[in-house]
Amino acid sequence: MKIFGIFGDPIEHSLSPVMQNAAFRALGQEACYHAFRVSRECLEDALIGAAAMGFGGLNLTIPLKEKALELDILQPDELAEAIGAVNTVSFGRNQRIVGHNTDGEGALQAMKDAAISLRHSKVLLIGAGGAARAIAYSLKNEGAEILVANRNAKKADELAASVGGLGFGLCDLGQLVLQSDIIINATSVGMKDGDPSLFDGRLLRRGQVVFDIVYNRETELLKAARLAGAVAIDGVMMLVYQGAKSLEIWTGLKAPVHVMEKAVRDGLKERR
Repeated sequence: MKIFGIFGDPIEHSLSPVMQNAAFRALGQEACYHAFRVSRECLEDALIGAAAMGFGGLNLTIPLKEKALELDILQPDELAEAIGAVNTVSFGRNQRIVGHNTDGEGALQAMKDAAISLRHSKVLLIGAGGAARAIAYSLKNEGAEILVANRNAKKADELAASVGGLGFGLCDLGQLVLQSDIIINATSVGMKDGDPSLFDGRLLRRGQVVFDIVYNRETELLKAARLAGAVAIDGVMMLVYQGAKSLEIWTGLKAPVHVMEKAVRDGLKERR
């Protein structure tokens, strides 16, 4: 049986095992997918170990996506290198470790499912980590005007400059929300009960789009968006589409997207 998995820290919230194991069953594959807590400091050893043990493939989540590119043992493909982050790892001959990125494609497809037009739209992207980098790259290719806000304003400036946008600190969020057509939370804020609000939800208005990549619960941001009459998109379909692309990289098989979505939504119901 081939073993696949996801590395991250924290990792307990992940529904990737539920989703990918449902996909493997639907495809009749003798494979299993598990979650592993791996710190930034241990990522290199964990990847070498997974390659040595014959793992079929891996996903990386917070806080490992950017760290992976710092490792000499990992060879990023062209897209992952351009984005500056890795969320999917495949293993080739002689334990060759290759990094890919499917986050941007996942986010883009989730927005397309909701009939969101990105070209010439002003998009506020909150965050500058691995997921944000992938989304920013996709937004640029779709012709969006990009504003990046981040706790570390320098990182916001650097990411914005790489995609022809403008960078800001979180202190500017109030004005940026008022200016924007689409607001994307690409941070982990909202993943836990009691997380602080990124901004005053009363600033949102009807006609805006609010996309929160957090998928494990209905965040306060999405609640505020619905209350304001804005279009609210949760992170489930981004998770599904990025996971589907990962599975296709590993196996060469067409991923059963509907099976994967059902597994995630059923898993969320069980946690409530």
